[in-house]
Amino acid sequence: MADRYEDPQRVDLRVHVGDLILRNPVMPASGCFAIEYREALDLNRLGALVIKSVSPKSRAGNPTPRVAETHGGMLNSIGIPSKGLEYFRASVLPPYTAYDTPVVVSISADTAEEFAAACAEVSLPEVAAIEANISCPNLEADGMAFAMAPETTYRAISAIRRCTQHPVWAKLTPNAANVAAVAKAAEEAGADAVVMGNTVLGMAIDVRTRKPKLGNVMGGLSGPAIKPIALRMVHQCHRAVRIPVIGCGGIATAEDALEFMLAGASAVQVGTASFIDPGVMQKIIDGLQAYCEQEGIAHLRELTGAVQLDRQLTDRWLRFAQQSG
Repeated sequence: MADRYEDPQRVDLRVHVGDLILRNPVMPASGCFAIEYREALDLNRLGALVIKSVSPKSRAGNPTPRVAETHGGMLNSIGIPSKGLEYFRASVLPPYTAYDTPVVVSISADTAEEFAAACAEVSLPEVAAIEANISCPNLEADGMAFAMAPETTYRAISAIRRCTQHPVWAKLTPNAANVAAVAKAAEEAGADAVVMGNTVLGMAIDVRTRKPKLGNVMGGLSGPAIKPIALRMVHQCHRAVRIPVIGCGGIATAEDALEFMLAGASAVQVGTASFIDPGVMQKIIDGLQAYCEQEGIAHLRELTGAVQLDRQLTDRWLRFAQQSG
């Protein structure tokens, strides 16, 4: 049970993600945020600034169209376009470091060795943590994402861990059969936290043209439609590992963020909702403050994993989920 208090001015929104202390648990999801958002919200109020994934090599991204609206969400197949790490360090990173908010660099790479080398290159004093986007394709496994299996997850994260002393967050995919096993592999390989997760693979067709709505045919589904799936996976990961879990998937309100924290998240990332309302993260932070004041909660971080459960029933369902995977 979270601490209760008398004075609402004593609300403490700080959370711990490993050794990193954030002023609050709210941060953008990689790929759904750019420095231009400073026009819509105060970046010094966010818990962290997560930059769009960068790859060691330049890449053009996927064919257009890259985005399609769906009921309750959106599909995207961007393909992580990148101008490479040299351009990133010279032109993209500096504006983010001007704020009094921890900067998280997200890395995408094709092989475990490329991941390790890239993470070593961005292990800079101005970078607070590195998010290893292992939910991206792995050329060593016929294009299957590293995080689809515990073995490839362990290989990638352990290679990264050997090359950096910075905190490493492993970004997982909800498309894996057993996310708890994948999260455990990331922990055993040396990850300081896991981000659960990314988009759910989906597809949409234009019935008039009879063509896929995305140029790459399939893409990632995000938004409110995937929230129950993401919430369940965050809970599974929280029960499987001792390291912090950062929740992501369909978060648009303070209540959504609170659900993820109760399920086991130490912090949350906001993605699709920022496209609809660029100022939504600030509203979520204000909502968390108001909730704590109304409920008499002194320390927001004590809500992590505080969902009230019938343990026997929950254990049965989690075993079923693992066996089904």
